[in-house]
Amino acid sequence: MRLQLLSATILSGVLMTPAQAQQQPVAETVAEGTQDTDPQGSNEIVVTAARRAVSLQTAPINISAIGGADLESKRLDDIGDIGLFTPGLTVPETGPRTANSIVMRGITSGGPDGTNRSTAVGVYLGEIPLYVDFKFLDINRVETLLGPQGTLYGLGTLAGAIRYIPNRPNFSKIEAEGHVRVYDVAHSRGLGSVTDATINLPIIADKVALRVTGGYYRDPGFMDSPFLVRQLGVSLPQPNFNDPAAVAANLRRGRDLNDEQTYSVRAQLGFDFGWLRPTFSYIRQDTKTHGVQTNGGYGATYKSNANGVAFPDGQCVYANCRGVLGTGKYENGGRVEQPSHRKLDMVAAEVEADIGSIAQLVSATAYSNQKLHTQSDIADLLLDLDYDYELFPAFAGTTTSDSDPKQFNQELRLVSTHGGPINWIIGGFYNHYKSYTFSAERIPGFPEFGAANSTGRGSLYGTLYQGLVRPDGLEYISFTDTYTKEYATFGEATLHVTPKLQFTGGIRYYSYKAFISGATDTPLLSGGRRRTPYPLIQFDPSRVRTGSTKDDGFVYKANASYEFSPALFAYATYSTGYRIGGVNRVAPCITPLPPGQNVCALPNELAYGPDKTSNYEIGVRYSLFNRKLQGSIDLYNIDWTNLQLGSQTKNGAVGITANAGGARSRGVEGSMSLALGKLNLSGNYTYLDAKLTQDAPGLIGGISSSFDIPGAGDAFDGDRLPGSSRHAGSITAVYSVPLPENADLTLLWSTAARSNTYSTTGLRGYGEAIPGYSTSRASITYKKGIWEASIFSNNIFDKYAVSRVANDYTMARANDGVLIRSYGFGVIQPRTVGAEVRVHL
Repeated sequence: MRLQLLSATILSGVLMTPAQAQQQPVAETVAEGTQDTDPQGSNEIVVTAARRAVSLQTAPINISAIGGADLESKRLDDIGDIGLFTPGLTVPETGPRTANSIVMRGITSGGPDGTNRSTAVGVYLGEIPLYVDFKFLDINRVETLLGPQGTLYGLGTLAGAIRYIPNRPNFSKIEAEGHVRVYDVAHSRGLGSVTDATINLPIIADKVALRVTGGYYRDPGFMDSPFLVRQLGVSLPQPNFNDPAAVAANLRRGRDLNDEQTYSVRAQLGFDFGWLRPTFSYIRQDTKTHGVQTNGGYGATYKSNANGVAFPDGQCVYANCRGVLGTGKYENGGRVEQPSHRKLDMVAAEVEADIGSIAQLVSATAYSNQKLHTQSDIADLLLDLDYDYELFPAFAGTTTSDSDPKQFNQELRLVSTHGGPINWIIGGFYNHYKSYTFSAERIPGFPEFGAANSTGRGSLYGTLYQGLVRPDGLEYISFTDTYTKEYATFGEATLHVTPKLQFTGGIRYYSYKAFISGATDTPLLSGGRRRTPYPLIQFDPSRVRTGSTKDDGFVYKANASYEFSPALFAYATYSTGYRIGGVNRVAPCITPLPPGQNVCALPNELAYGPDKTSNYEIGVRYSLFNRKLQGSIDLYNIDWTNLQLGSQTKNGAVGITANAGGARSRGVEGSMSLALGKLNLSGNYTYLDAKLTQDAPGLIGGISSSFDIPGAGDAFDGDRLPGSSRHAGSITAVYSVPLPENADLTLLWSTAARSNTYSTTGLRGYGEAIPGYSTSRASITYKKGIWEASIFSNNIFDKYAVSRVANDYTMARANDGVLIRSYGFGVIQPRTVGAEVRVHL
């Protein structure tokens, strides 16, 4: 039976077939996550993305699903892994330090603070919105819905939604599962491991049950920093590299700094009183890392782009195309470690209540509290400002940031259960987000150097730094205090004209408002010294500025589907989506700007408006040769207006969200599976063409001051959008062999490939085309009874591939002989080889 379940998961899950509308004739709703197969035992995944329990093959919307067995067999641990095998979905690998950015059908996501708070894609754990990268522990399935879903879900979505459906408490029997994985990462110096366990305990038979799952992830990392200074403000970041003694005295090598230590715990207490079924949950996830998954630009070649940059085609800035300071594939030139620590605590209550035979009431309430701490290398930003910092031989510094995002969500939904030709759903949603962030930049040793060497160092040194001493080296501070409130009502109704034909219509009204207050100050400068005398760290009320934004509107949906025959289905959908605007988490600039360094948002950078999409799609699903060959094709066109894209502030090059004019995304998504006895083949393919349809002056900000020529940051009609490939696909082969004594052996091979992506819109602002690549993974799994054991390898050919560009190559240069090092490439994880054991009790 377990082999059948695995095969069904591969056929129905890896394929990710967009399914067409036909509702199961059994109960309209079931508890989510209670089973992998449908009530009729046809070995198909049951999904609830349309708020009703239906087979994946007959769901009324464009949906794909990956079952729990496939999550395990492919070792898909988080959303970054899902992106490799889901058509229309791109999740660039960023490493454990940064929250994954989701790109769906060419539409980018990611919030103004890197916490996935304000995204184009709604992410749910069951009924609860999620705002962190969540580990897949004890997950029944992952459902991906392509296209706006605002008339069906509380979160307003621009491009689609992703749902992690957890296994729910089982009221009838004790269950337990344990899992251990050990692996080696090429170019690393340690072993990685994953250890997790789940236990289900009925407390009162058929009435009360507790389910607890927990896991610990330890990834060894593989990115080195061979040029870390030994002591900030004393050691030389750029000693005489021809003198080994000088190098050893000033620098040290940090090894495997993009390591990860994550522990995740989820506890669910469920009750079943017949008509009333509440589930209470507590979640904690804690992630630590010591550095970025970014190298020093190894292999960089600079080709002519839309800005006509002066580098000749194919020329490498560094000798032999190596990275900054000769760094290799898995090395960067950072001066300091760049650790990160993210913690999440969440409590949630999900309640289902039957209102006679008329409707089911669903309430989902959640409160989450995050703690985020990061430290970054600030030296390159300050050197690029060209304020003579490079005259201090030991110049190096850090910026630290601490924030505490808090979120409260409430969703209420009524789902009809009365039967008949009309089904309906109505709901309401409330979201309250608030966060306080404090940032500080420190450059130890520089105050003393400035005080002792101000004479003859130029007017800036003489005017601003003469006589200056602040022992903690605090040169810049800022805070932001933000909140956002969102309200929405939504609903859908479906008319079943005949058993084969149905029409669905939906509408949503939304309203939101956002507010920010913030301030900056410069404790090293004369005015800042008066307002923030050592050892105080404070903000004078005269420095505080505020801003706000608000909006409201409607979105709509229309859908029709028809079953031509049991082997052929078709559907057509028109839907509109939106993503709320907000305020960037950067302190507003004061007026007039003081001389010297400023890191702040100008009035036009402080807030950004909502963006909206209009989605048109048609699709078909086919099933031939007694369901041995199954597949689907979907065509879509998305018009995207007032789009939100990543930009940077003019002062300080801080990442923000900005609005551009308009864009459109067109594409084709296809999938297929073929069952050949013991061999199952499946694959998918996506073609995507996403580009601007209007000019967007000044879209790309934060360009190095030395290269910020007029028009360098402008983007134009026809420019390709960043972040996604025109061609992407995957193929998977699974061969299952029955063995004596009720054992079986499963061999799996999968390859995922994608073409190039752009780092900036139209390669403007000195953007780059990131080469495409393919990776493969394989595993051999032996199962017998309650035990299973596997050996596996991911990125089996140890492919070196770039996933993103950090900054741009105008930062790959020297300032008065001091090398700026912040340019580099994010890279995918090298070859991983390991073994694991799992036991199901």
